Amino acid sequence: AINFANWFEAMCIQVGWLAGKLKGKAKETELARIASGEAQMIVGTHALFQEHVEFHHLALVIIDEQHRFGVHQRLELREKGAKQGAYPHQLIMTATPIPRTLAMTAYADLETSVIDELPPGRTPIQTVAIPDTKRDDIVERVRNACLNEGKQAYWVCTLIDESEVLEAQAAADTAEELQRKLPDVKIGLVHGRMKPAEKQAVMQEFKDNKLHLLVATTVIEVGVDVPNSSLMIIENPERLGLAQLHQLRGRVG
Repeated sequence: AINFANWFEAMCIQVGWLAGKLKGKAKETELARIASGEAQMIVGTHALFQEHVEFHHLALVIIDEQHRFGVHQRLELREKGAKQGAYPHQLIMTATPIPRTLAMTAYADLETSVIDELPPGRTPIQTVAIPDTKRDDIVERVRNACLNEGKQAYWVCTLIDESEVLEAQAAADTAEELQRKLPDVKIGLVHGRMKPAEKQAVMQEFKDNKLHLLVATTVIEVGVDVPNSSLMIIENPERLGLAQLHQLRGRVG
């Protein structure tokens, strides 16, 4: 929402934002802006599907990460637009389409546009599988990227706490281990059990380049835009799906 507001400021287009964590008076104000049409573009989460959300004149629906939403949820937004007398145009975006979507491109009335090239100046992402026996070499690679190259890095763990059943590394313990091995590197930690304000504060520090390395769970899979990050280490990648791994790769480069 912040990016869109900056992009559209020169065109005097008002951008609204609606998410589940918006509470009380702030939520009421945003709902009123959406219903009156003051907010001409609304960026939001699943909260936009809620029954009490009313739009002034919904003409276009853009659904990012389409595979994360159910068919009925997408239809609910379509019906909200129909209340004003016209069905809105719909644009769905995904790098990992679900089988139903693929079938619709072949057998239904669904036009497709394929983005098959990188943005100008973006370096292709190299993906390498490295055994855990070379962990020390990986730590050195992180040190070099952060301190010598001036870049930032992610270290992604698949669990928050230690588990006797799953042998995945806990994010909190990994952060402590890396801080011991990399005393000169500023390290932050984010995971799904943190309060939203705490998580946002750490993410902002990373975005402002106040942190060199961010140890995180898959909460960074979407919605993170840090152009200076050039390296990502994913612990136990076999515990993630291909779609998750592909989304995580999109955080760097």
